[in-house]
Amino acid sequence: MLGGLLAVLMLGGCDGASPVTVVEPRTIAGTYPRGEAMLKEAMLARHAAARAEVGEAPLLWDDMLAAHAATYADTLVRTGDFRHADQPEGAGREGEALFRGTRGAYAYSEMVDLWVAEKVNFINGETPFFSKTGRGEDVGHYTQIIWHSTTHVGCTLRSTAEDDYLVCRYSPPGNVVGERVY
Repeated sequence: MLGGLLAVLMLGGCDGASPVTVVEPRTIAGTYPRGEAMLKEAMLARHAAARAEVGEAPLLWDDMLAAHAATYADTLVRTGDFRHADQPEGAGREGEALFRGTRGAYAYSEMVDLWVAEKVNFINGETPFFSKTGRGEDVGHYTQIIWHSTTHVGCTLRSTAEDDYLVCRYSPPGNVVGERVY
């Protein structure tokens, strides 16, 4: 397939955030291997690498967070309404990062790497003042990944005929207004 492939990212843990559109130009789109074990391995490895760069411990996989992510990913696939889940304030709230891209065109590692690439605009200020651009949503995935008190992650991938939807959930949630990332 020739041409650009579309990936859409959404800020982790912010309600009502507008999607950030990233176009990944590629001359050939491969179909990447899929599976729960490969997803878990890629998510943990990429999250751990990003956290290690800032001195934070790796995240642990949480099957309940992955189940919550799967429930919401099913909703995204069913409705096509690409936005963050409505969640309660306080207890029970989970951090969330979303990705949508051309089906089969992105390796799991590339999906996370797009989130981690937001670090170019990151400054360790208080939330939401942690972006060089002045827009917290420009770094929200990255800040959720490296958030100091986050200890667990669970992710899932669901697909339509056209798109892949990656949903990751985090606990405790990051991007807490008034707090520093680390």
